[in-house]
Amino acid sequence: MIEQQQKLMLSPYMEIYELVIPKDNLLRQIKELVDFSFIYDELLANYCLDNGRNAVPPIRMFKYLLLKSIYDLSDVDVVERSKYDMSFKYFLDMAPEDEVINPSSLTKFRKLRLKDMNLLDMLIAKTVQLALEKGIIKSKSIIVDATHTKSRYNQKTPRQVLQEQSKKLRRSIYEIDETMKEKFPDKNTEDSLEKELKYCKQLIDVVKGNEEICSYPKVQEKLNLLEESVTDDMEHLETSKDEDAKTGHKTADTSFFGYKTHIAMTEERIITAATITSGEKTDGKELPKLVQKSKAAGIQIESVIGDMAYSEKKNIEAAKEGDYELIAKLNPIITQGNRRKEDEFEFNKDAGMYQCKAGHLAIHKYFDKRKKDKKNKNPRMVYFFDIEKCKCCPYRDGCYKEGAKKKTYTETIICDSHSEQVKFQETEHFKEKMRERYKIEAKNSELKHRHGYDVASSSGLICMEMQGAMTIFAVNLKRIIKLMNKK
Repeated sequence: MIEQQQKLMLSPYMEIYELVIPKDNLLRQIKELVDFSFIYDELLANYCLDNGRNAVPPIRMFKYLLLKSIYDLSDVDVVERSKYDMSFKYFLDMAPEDEVINPSSLTKFRKLRLKDMNLLDMLIAKTVQLALEKGIIKSKSIIVDATHTKSRYNQKTPRQVLQEQSKKLRRSIYEIDETMKEKFPDKNTEDSLEKELKYCKQLIDVVKGNEEICSYPKVQEKLNLLEESVTDDMEHLETSKDEDAKTGHKTADTSFFGYKTHIAMTEERIITAATITSGEKTDGKELPKLVQKSKAAGIQIESVIGDMAYSEKKNIEAAKEGDYELIAKLNPIITQGNRRKEDEFEFNKDAGMYQCKAGHLAIHKYFDKRKKDKKNKNPRMVYFFDIEKCKCCPYRDGCYKEGAKKKTYTETIICDSHSEQVKFQETEHFKEKMRERYKIEAKNSELKHRHGYDVASSSGLICMEMQGAMTIFAVNLKRIIKLMNKK
């Protein structure tokens, strides 16, 4: 059964909250700012209304998850802290003497109550609506970018992850008491997840049996993480790795295994939309969704600011149709051609041909129709040079390849859309707007380094979307409060 969380608190100790929680406490400000009753309305259908014992109120369970995201804590640690941290209990609408939940309830809440919900869009829309009501969002521009999150397993099997976590736990214990080595079970040497889980459970039992060792925070934190991993992997014995995660590239030389979160944000640094994909997806393809979701959340868009990943032809044309500016530089290959040594070839406008560094003109040219027929590909003009002259040219080193049967130079022909974008990106308005792009880099850093968004907390795209929803919700609320306090 489910009951409304908003009920009269009759505890004689309620006045403690007024004494120990200052007015500028973050959780107090969030509690006063947000009406969380929408959570009850959204989750009502996922509960039985007339059978069974009373469930923990869904608003309280949701707030536990929000605390996890704000302070980057494990299930066990957020419950443990709520035992003694009065600001946590106040935020959770609990009396000071109330008992806390069992940490396993959070896992069930995520899997049973939050399933089949579009949590990401719903929570972002709520914060955007709140920011608009408070008059915080005034700009009509959104900044777009993507940030990567590494898979929890990072291309490692669950057994390898368990091995690493149990190793870290043992090390932290050895720093305190090396004699514990004699009490630990024998390590698993077989390539078996089941046996690795059995070893970890035995290790956990031994550590928990020593109250003195468990009293050290560095041991307790690593113990909690190992316990959480064991519980999760017991339910996924058939999983060898995160099957939804894929390999993506940050640069030409560096890659990651995991997910991408594509973000749209106002100039006031309020996130207005997000989509979450596997790591190999390109940034530019997600732009139409980000624009659509931002508008659905209530944002007026006059310009979209992004890096060159968003300047593909489809996005330029979509900006015209959507009546907004696309502040994204074109790839130099489009504006300059794919030229590594531009000074070696110059266009002779009188002859209508390119000439090489030695002054030799191309002998003929032809229009590459195959490129024109390809979707989103600009057509090209190919210029041919006299190969016999190239063989004896004083500048042939690095230009002419020995044994080559032809020497060509290719020029990309800019389409009308690209031509207009080239002119636009030279204007002062474009350059001024482009200076706002740095803000989203700082937002990505905040998500990763303050809220644990650099590594997925669980496996699977659905769990990643849930993590993204809670993290972005927390970050937006913090930003709204900060801007309100500046007024």
